[in-house]
Amino acid sequence: MNKRLFIFVFLCQLGIACALTPILAMAESSPAADEPEPEKGPHNGRMLREGDFAIELAIFETGVPPEFRVWVTQGEKPVAPQKVELNIKLTRLGDQINDINFRAEGDYLRGDTVIYEPHSFIVSVSAGYQGKTYSWQYDNFEGRTLIEAKVAQAMEIDTEIVGAATLHKTIKVYGKLVLPANAKRQINARFEGEIKQVHVGLGDTVKKGQLLLTIESNESLQSNQIEAPIAGVITQQLANSGEQTGQRTLLEITQPSKLLAELAVFPMDVMSVKQSAPVTLMVNGLNTSIPTVISGNRLTMRDDQARLFLAEVDNTEGRLSEGAFISALIEVETFDVPLAVKRVGLQAFRDFTVVYAKVGEQYEVRMLELGREAGEWVEVLGGINAGTEYVTNNSYIIKADIEKSGASHDH
Repeated sequence: MNKRLFIFVFLCQLGIACALTPILAMAESSPAADEPEPEKGPHNGRMLREGDFAIELAIFETGVPPEFRVWVTQGEKPVAPQKVELNIKLTRLGDQINDINFRAEGDYLRGDTVIYEPHSFIVSVSAGYQGKTYSWQYDNFEGRTLIEAKVAQAMEIDTEIVGAATLHKTIKVYGKLVLPANAKRQINARFEGEIKQVHVGLGDTVKKGQLLLTIESNESLQSNQIEAPIAGVITQQLANSGEQTGQRTLLEITQPSKLLAELAVFPMDVMSVKQSAPVTLMVNGLNTSIPTVISGNRLTMRDDQARLFLAEVDNTEGRLSEGAFISALIEVETFDVPLAVKRVGLQAFRDFTVVYAKVGEQYEVRMLELGREAGEWVEVLGGINAGTEYVTNNSYIIKADIEKSGASHDH
């Protein structure tokens, strides 16, 4: 099955609309002929022949970084390596060329350049022996595929450019929403008397200074009015008209416009949480996150040894409730790195973690050396250059196409 046809079948299996048929209709009607396996020599390298002259070209990487080693024969008999002039040019994706020269060492020629990953290039070989020049060229591709622009767009394959980034390291914690200590007021009478009228009811919203109760003093028989000390909601109504005030709470007012997030941080992370550290809250049942900062902490630990850190939460719209369970990301470190890629683009290839570089309509693996991780980003220490366009979203489609094509690691 050719690559374009495979992509079409792959999309249909994923449930992606097969209405992409017009875009993919350019898939060839007949499969390409399988290329024969290259001839291997006694050192497991590729044999290149012209007449009775032959070289065996192998990538050697036992105890050394990958390098070319070449053995030369004529008429199936070894040729002294110092008698051969050899040059190899590797043309990589994007027309970058590695120019490799050789020197004699033992019974072989040894290249002077490390063959870095991926081992994917057009190989051009030029050899000179006894006044005659021999040349060969062949494709040695791995981890590479071609997807036309319209197809990539239809599959929503997104790309970004490798560059510097600011990484924000966070820890995930859990907790709940509570009311601040000054959010409630219990309303009492300063004297014994009869409650002549309750002007508000349970659940009513009141303003500061609004009339709540009218009470007639048992001693003076004078009427006195009690007003709301804060704005809020009547959350308890414990008295009714005609009752005596007694030494009890008559009403409770709660101010819900501000809540506190109590966040449980365990001992291993306590020292990394700083005052004013940025916090992103996720509340059960709420689709959007809430930004805030650490504003303090409780002095005592819970029974499970967690320290409760506090973050103020605006609730002027009344969407949040006391007691709601929450999760949060607390930022504990921020650092700038010269190179970073998005984690969503990472895939596994052989024993490597890779992203897929994009050059025109071709995609090819880039084996990465990774550093610190933070949020959606991963620091890159090596394996890709700044300014490289690479696949982020739906990189798994590139991986599947490459695996289907069977791009090999040919030494």
